[in-house]
Amino acid sequence: MNTDSPTGSPQSPARKPPRRLLLRSAVTGAAAVGTAVAAGAAPAAAAAGSRARKRPATPEDALRELAAGNRRWRTYRERHPDETRAVREALVSGQHPFAVVLSCIDSRVPPELVFDQGLGDLMTVRSAGQVLDEAVLGSVAYGVLELDVPLVLVLGHQSCGAVRAAVECEESGERLPAHIQYIADRIAPAIDHGHQGEERIDATVDANIRLVRDRLASEPDLAARLSTGRLAVVGARYELTSQLVHRVD
Repeated sequence: MNTDSPTGSPQSPARKPPRRLLLRSAVTGAAAVGTAVAAGAAPAAAAAGSRARKRPATPEDALRELAAGNRRWRTYRERHPDETRAVREALVSGQHPFAVVLSCIDSRVPPELVFDQGLGDLMTVRSAGQVLDEAVLGSVAYGVLELDVPLVLVLGHQSCGAVRAAVECEESGERLPAHIQYIADRIAPAIDHGHQGEERIDATVDANIRLVRDRLASEPDLAARLSTGRLAVVGARYELTSQLVHRVD
């Protein structure tokens, strides 16, 4: 998501950086993008339903805003936008998020923080390992079809416990507790068999992101919007060591 290269995870030091960072030049000229709502914004603005920030309306604009926000996060320059009284009052009458982020439940990877976004900006759907079921699919579809969100971002992360559980379960042959086994079974098709040890887990994180992204992109209602350019479904990964979000192709 930013112009800097990821440092890679400590589990796999030989892991090459991603071939292409998400919108490599996205933050060029983005200093004005994502400007925080003025602290003293008049309540009248809320009554009119207006907001200080223009909502990204295209997949490219949405990616650019997330890239700029992640850069602020990882350089400790967060703006904590869209938390003012004016914004809170404006959101009473409706919401217009610009992205759906499907992420893991890991407490270290809250999307609103790692992208430095605020109230009404993101719809977040979270499940261990970004596992899809009908409730998750319906939640993503709601954001796209009912709220006209232009971007769905599948966000995996370094050192994912759900991915580790799936890999170790396959290797040991042991069964996990019922509901956790459900998660492992859905990650299993993504398990990388070309690596061993920690490298296998790390590679499976990326493979699982691709698996979930591709399944979402193949959903008929979403695919129809993809074909017209109104929607993008993108895979990305958060590095705990550097706080960088980068694209997974």
